[in-house]
Amino acid sequence: MYINGVSVPLTLLGLLEREPSHGYDLKRDYDTYFGRGKQLPFGQVYSTLGRLARDGKVAGGRAEPGEGPDRKRYSITDAGRAEVDAWLADPVEPEPHLQTILFAKVTLALMLGKPAAAYLDRQRSAHIRRMHQLTELRRDGALVDVLLADHALFHLEADLRWIDLTSARLAELAAVVNPEGAPKQ
Repeated sequence: MYINGVSVPLTLLGLLEREPSHGYDLKRDYDTYFGRGKQLPFGQVYSTLGRLARDGKVAGGRAEPGEGPDRKRYSITDAGRAEVDAWLADPVEPEPHLQTILFAKVTLALMLGKPAAAYLDRQRSAHIRRMHQLTELRRDGALVDVLLADHALFHLEADLRWIDLTSARLAELAAVVNPEGAPKQ
């Protein structure tokens, strides 16, 4: 379940790690930070929360009265936290057009008060390893392979520039996505 290349379940878990929330609030936050061009449907929010609850990664509270239908406040479990931590720590396979996933991971790490700079460093290393592999392919490959490797290298170079720029602006981004400066519990 991906929208714009971003894992909906992992992103919702990350938002829940920040603070327990109602489905409506999760949708609003998802759309604000990650829904550029394609917002998350309400049905997908609640079906995802249902699967996460079934799998023991979130817990739904009792229905609370409010404006409109009764609402449940969801909170993340230890299993859900472990999954978010593993996802944030794992660099994305270096391929072209990963900016959406990279952005989501950096933003969530900052929202949660986690080490976004360390994530960017690991991602930079993964990109550099992939660039070395592609450079070897260029040395020994046929023309078609060389051209494909060049295409991938140019995209990875752009990602590296984005990683460097974002690393330099982490404090500014943190102020936007987590103005309190600490994860909400």
